[in-house]
Amino acid sequence: MVGFGFDVHRLAEGESLVLGGVDIPSPLGTVAHSDGDVMFHALVDALLGALALGDIGEHFPDTDPRWKGAPSSAFVEHAVALVKEQNCHIVNIDCTLVLESPKILPFKQTMRENIARLCGLPIERVAVKATTSERIGYVGRREGVHAYVICEVQPT
Repeated sequence: MVGFGFDVHRLAEGESLVLGGVDIPSPLGTVAHSDGDVMFHALVDALLGALALGDIGEHFPDTDPRWKGAPSSAFVEHAVALVKEQNCHIVNIDCTLVLESPKILPFKQTMRENIARLCGLPIERVAVKATTSERIGYVGRREGVHAYVICEVQPT
């Protein structure tokens, strides 16, 4: 079974930029109810989608004060637990970030390690890639960041 996730957040000065569980130095950060980690949010939707278990907004509504400022790793842990409850396991995860800056190359390995640890996977089964929008659209104007994640889940 394959799951696909997408998430987007606006960027603003004075906010923190957390991607793949890594706090990245940047003058712009995500505007969000939780920590705004678009990669982890897309990962949650991919995992939930693989098993038709809803989406991140159903499990963690932004109207619920419990999730204000929450670390997105908690959302990933919840999704992984649901995968296990369905007697399934994650086979692999492939993530793509789309942002103009900062460059994430220095942080990619740590992002992969974070995802592998949270999902119980060997790091070789986790891909993290990044690209820009070639200065086109809201990403190009540095108004937002988005992420795509695809995963494979199989019965145990």
